[in-house]
Amino acid sequence: MPHNIGFVSTRFSGTDGVSLESAKWAQIFWEKQHVSYWYAGRLDRSPDISMCVPEAWFHHPDNEWINEHLWYQGRRTSEVSRRINDLADYLKTTLYEFVQRFDISVLVVENVLTIPMHIPLGIAVSEFLAETEMPAIAHHHDFYWERSRFQISSVHDYLEMAFPPRIPHLQHVVINQAAREDLAWRKGIPSVLIPNVLDFDNPPGPVDDYAADVRTEIGLAPDDKFILQPTRVVPRKGIEHSVNLVRRLNDPRCKLVISHRAGDEGTEYLDQILALAQDEGVDLRLFGDRVSDLRQYDNQGRKIYVLADLYPHADLVCFPSLYEGFGNALLEAIYYRVPILVNRYDVFERDIEPKGFRLPTMNGFIDRHVTIEVQRLLDDPEYRTSLVDHNYKVATRYYSYRVLRYGLQMLIRNIQIHTD
Repeated sequence: MPHNIGFVSTRFSGTDGVSLESAKWAQIFWEKQHVSYWYAGRLDRSPDISMCVPEAWFHHPDNEWINEHLWYQGRRTSEVSRRINDLADYLKTTLYEFVQRFDISVLVVENVLTIPMHIPLGIAVSEFLAETEMPAIAHHHDFYWERSRFQISSVHDYLEMAFPPRIPHLQHVVINQAAREDLAWRKGIPSVLIPNVLDFDNPPGPVDDYAADVRTEIGLAPDDKFILQPTRVVPRKGIEHSVNLVRRLNDPRCKLVISHRAGDEGTEYLDQILALAQDEGVDLRLFGDRVSDLRQYDNQGRKIYVLADLYPHADLVCFPSLYEGFGNALLEAIYYRVPILVNRYDVFERDIEPKGFRLPTMNGFIDRHVTIEVQRLLDDPEYRTSLVDHNYKVATRYYSYRVLRYGLQMLIRNIQIHTD
């Protein structure tokens, strides 16, 4: 029986992992005639199928005030508790309205019960599910215990209650094996592992006219080597390793391009990277002001590209992240058949590497062997083609839509079994 499925998060907008993966889930649900609707504080979905509640956004002033009084605090005042519960009660009423408006029969809760960036919304969803016993799926991307900034707080009671809650009719989905084991150990909650995916059964088409001039707009010469780091400029992305790689390659044709802005974690790290690149003689180009989640023109009449426009032009992708919940950039590089250098972060080492990919890897630093392997990929087209084709085949087996399709069918079948 088809369901009306309500997706709930703080934000469904842009190119963050939650927004991208939820859209893929909705696409697969639609194949079985399940219709998806959207609830969030920031939305780029159609108003006809969505409900925007500004207070549900994690950057809403009310929630930011609450966060300022929770984290790195040893004590919570009664005023903070009151404001948490007042906002949670209001958000719960909007959830009831959302479900009634669109006749929702299943909720998919995207990271709201996982990472406590919006404590009141997590409480609201938990109480709503407890009160209604509505079938639901919690899609967990990164838990609070995986982030150091959530370790000191005055809300351990709420974290225990709602991040995530123990509710019988709530199924849990994680994106890596470590999260699955941690969830079982910390909360006694079983879960299903469904990795992030891409549509490998349908390869990307050729570069279109809009994206044909990407290299020119970056300022690259025809014989330059375009080395792309497709990440935000934040410390956990390890950009200093990419700078080190380009320095060791010692080739003036190699240009390092960063695709995203510094984000919301300040500019101190960006300043350090710029200084490092200058000291090391590395040609570093920041292209974040020309990349967004939608193709458009800025107020100067310049093209704004999407990340997918950059990949086909790249000669190498650098992904030296220190930590990732999964690592979508890895799959994206493989999808666009670009060789990728990967730091062996925990999830890659445990979940992805054993699948049999062939790609240069580093163990926390760039050594001579990594540099030699990257040099060969840049200089030997035949070797490069054999490697990227092999990786595409492996990814098709383990990270295609068919993997997601099977997982979601199982979750919906469980719901139907328990509701019949």
